[in-house]
Amino acid sequence: MEYTTQMDAARKGILTEELKKVAGKEQFDPEKLRELVAQGKVAIPANKNHKCLEPNGIGSMLKTKINVNLGTSRDCKDLDMELEKVNDAVKMGAESIMDLSSWGDTQKFRRKLTAECPAIIGTVPIYDAVVYYHKPLKEITSEEWIRIVEMHAEDGVDFQTIHVGINRQTADRFKRAKRLTNIVSRGGSIIFAWMEMTGQENPFYEHFDRILDICQKYDVTLSLGDACRPGCIADATDISQIEELVTLGELTRRAWEKNVQVIIEGPGHMPLNQIAANMQIQQTICQGAPFYVLGPLVTDVAPGYDHITAAIGGAIAAANGASFLCYVTPAEHLRLPDVDDVREGIIASKIAAHAADIAKGIKGAADWDREMSTARKKLDWEKMFDLSIDPEKARRYRASAKPEKEDTCSMCGNFCAVKNMNRILDGEIVSIYDE
Repeated sequence: MEYTTQMDAARKGILTEELKKVAGKEQFDPEKLRELVAQGKVAIPANKNHKCLEPNGIGSMLKTKINVNLGTSRDCKDLDMELEKVNDAVKMGAESIMDLSSWGDTQKFRRKLTAECPAIIGTVPIYDAVVYYHKPLKEITSEEWIRIVEMHAEDGVDFQTIHVGINRQTADRFKRAKRLTNIVSRGGSIIFAWMEMTGQENPFYEHFDRILDICQKYDVTLSLGDACRPGCIADATDISQIEELVTLGELTRRAWEKNVQVIIEGPGHMPLNQIAANMQIQQTICQGAPFYVLGPLVTDVAPGYDHITAAIGGAIAAANGASFLCYVTPAEHLRLPDVDDVREGIIASKIAAHAADIAKGIKGAADWDREMSTARKKLDWEKMFDLSIDPEKARRYRASAKPEKEDTCSMCGNFCAVKNMNRILDGEIVSIYDE
């Protein structure tokens, strides 16, 4: 039986090869997974032209996935460095890569990713349009915006972030609301400026059915971008954010009618006490579509440490229903991240994702921690390194301050509680100072 998209196949009762692979990774019943894909509660981004893809499922019932943003900019044009970031991200277990390149031969880099990278590949075509057409923003036509979406789909991109929720009505209300930090989404600010300068409707909103036809043709998952995500905690859960979310909920239903998979993008900056409620609101308005969050960053005052502020918010968000975390690096708000920043951001996001999976009761999540605890009880250092979320750093830290006795560490030495409890419970004599 033929099918157009993963959702179409699921609704026809077909277990695709991609779905079978995801079910195996997740230790999830394939038939139950098929039902969730059919309902739109799980997305399996898998462009037909991305031949080397190693598929992954995104949904709150599955392991929390992480995305790594990278790409060139006008000030940082080194493609080799960006490829090094890609390779590091894949080795470290990132399930998704978003190419946000805004300078140079963007198509060459994008095609290299879809030809060689097994991770899910995402893009934001609105960035690329400005680079590709190489002309003033206000001179780009509605037709040209749409053509970029199709070009990315042809190139094998698995999901595209389309800033479709900010239409003329939303933009007018935004102007009346007078936010503290206005619009901080790059794509959102670009389409807002275009609408202001041309007086026209958001072309992605106006021609949404054409966007859906493109997504259906290539099986592109539609990531509905949050142009009005809050850029500071003072703007969190304001009228602009919620109104856009309502629009995204309506567009989700329209996408599902054409068997197009959907992911909803979310905040942003947000205080701790609002995160759980935001996740529940999204699940209600968007009928359980997977939620993809940037952070949320729980404070605005930590430049240089925003991988930590994002990991705190991400863990709470994922524990309450978010299924896809966009990593944040220490360089957020400051510069394009370098290779070390990318690694720090990935580890922070992986910690947040795993902590959430334990809280959600995801199958196998707590087993990893139990294995680590068992190794610690046995003072099995090699096993502890192997089980670490970042084995390289764990080994480096221990090697940097070797203890006098190999079965201890340099902090406690003979005062090691684990060592002494093991010995006393085995009936041995514990003597600390004269050992």
